[in-house]
Amino acid sequence: MIPPLGPRPAFEPARGGVPRLEPRDSMRLRLWILASLLFFLFFVLPAATLAHDARTDPIDEEPAPRIATAPVTIDGRVLFRVRGASTVPATERAAWIAGRIRAVALDPGFVPSTLTLVDVEARVEIRAGEVAVLAVLDADGRPEQLAARELALLYSKIIERAIERFRHERLAGPVRSAVARAVGGFGALAAALGIVLWLSARLRRTVERRLQSRIRALGIQSFEVLRAESIWRAILVLVHTARALGVVALVLGYAIYALDQFPWTRASARTLLAWVAEPLSAIFGGLIGEIPSLIFLLVLFLVVRFVLRVIRLFFEAVGSRSVVLQGFEAEWAAPTYKIVRLALVAFAVVVAYPYIPGSGSAAFQGVSLFLGVVFSLGSSSFIGNLIAGYAMTYRRAFTIGDRVKIGNVVGDVTQLRLQATHVETLKNEEVVIPNATILNGEVTNYSALAKTQGLILHTTVGIGYEVPWRQVESMLLLAASRTPALLEEPRPFVLPKALGDFAITYEINAYSRSVTEMMQTYAELHRNILDVFNEHGVQIMTPAYEGDPAEPKLVPPERWFAAPASRPDPSAT
Repeated sequence: MIPPLGPRPAFEPARGGVPRLEPRDSMRLRLWILASLLFFLFFVLPAATLAHDARTDPIDEEPAPRIATAPVTIDGRVLFRVRGASTVPATERAAWIAGRIRAVALDPGFVPSTLTLVDVEARVEIRAGEVAVLAVLDADGRPEQLAARELALLYSKIIERAIERFRHERLAGPVRSAVARAVGGFGALAAALGIVLWLSARLRRTVERRLQSRIRALGIQSFEVLRAESIWRAILVLVHTARALGVVALVLGYAIYALDQFPWTRASARTLLAWVAEPLSAIFGGLIGEIPSLIFLLVLFLVVRFVLRVIRLFFEAVGSRSVVLQGFEAEWAAPTYKIVRLALVAFAVVVAYPYIPGSGSAAFQGVSLFLGVVFSLGSSSFIGNLIAGYAMTYRRAFTIGDRVKIGNVVGDVTQLRLQATHVETLKNEEVVIPNATILNGEVTNYSALAKTQGLILHTTVGIGYEVPWRQVESMLLLAASRTPALLEEPRPFVLPKALGDFAITYEINAYSRSVTEMMQTYAELHRNILDVFNEHGVQIMTPAYEGDPAEPKLVPPERWFAAPASRPDPSAT
């Protein structure tokens, strides 16, 4: 959401006349536009290039084929890694070698320094007496660029040290030291847990003292969205969660430390550490790998936001008529800004899509495809009404406050939205009309020309052929002159509309500028027509009749105010 740039609402002209753009404001607008262009050229394009280079592998660098290997571990320590063969997988070979080394280390009669290398056909065997511990092939040394005998010599030294360490760690002295370290670690754990619990209790008291009295319920007008008690409980849950995470981290760290002190449980410690470290490493490693893309997205967001502010400032000036564009109406500024903003944001999303973390994954693409299908299937009427809303804006069919007739609905326009138009009828009814319906139908605007040329109100009467037409026209003009809301200039006029079978149809036309009182004016005009024709003894024949009555159908003056009607008070006028 773009924050407002000034205290005045967007696209609302200042009171007291049409504001003009001051020289200082004009210079500021030019500086904003120049700064945005420079920012885009010197920051966005280089960032996009760096991010693209960071995500794209060079074409001429093909990764070397990886050979499956497995670690040879003794007491949780990795000695070296060995490759597999077509018949023996790497994991089985590593487990077989580790078992041989462990068996030799458990033999008290074997001296580690007596390991020997024996050439057997195309391999070099490392032997402990007559037991073959490991066979090294030329293929094993090829990744390290070593000959088989050189690699076997290196492995023999590693195995010798591993056997010596295996035996030393199982002596009474090292075991007692490991127990002492484990007990000391438990004491440190107890102290750390006490500190964590004390800090959490103090944090809760501090939060309760400083924030509980300031927390207020969140609501929209009279509707309460979040109660203060709910907000306070959420804060307490955060404090308790932080305490629980601290306790779990300390206990888990001590468990790994204590298990790592003993050779029999060191493998379990390393496994437990891998369970914790690998997910964290994957998460943080992924974040670090996405840093160039995240930087590009951040720069793109800042630039788009900055450009939107400049565009908003420009269209605000156009809407307030401080900046005048030839052939461009000020009322078009707000919808045009919305269209430009939508296009710019859509362009930014298209540019940012390849740099969003996970955008290339099958799950992300599947979700995008699903959303696209749902949007295309369910938005046909939405898009139609949206386009119709903008089309009506530029068609200038009506504005807010105009009295219009749309289909059978007559009323005042109260709201113009992209999807529908709200009309308040003369009976205080609110009618919501889809914009697509309005665009495909006829709209009668009573207010468009009323203030400048006047709105012509008209009504018809049917009068018999025996009444002179000059008399009828004069009576209709007299009735119009008695209606205060009708204008004297331009003068009212009468048109004989039709020569019917039983009567002549006359139409009185008179000008009025008060659109909101149109129905009251019609009612007053009709009353005056009835009075004038009764005064002059002329019978209105509308719609038609089959024979002349015995007496004219007239209302004599003495019956004009028959009950329940009452005579008006002359003093009131």
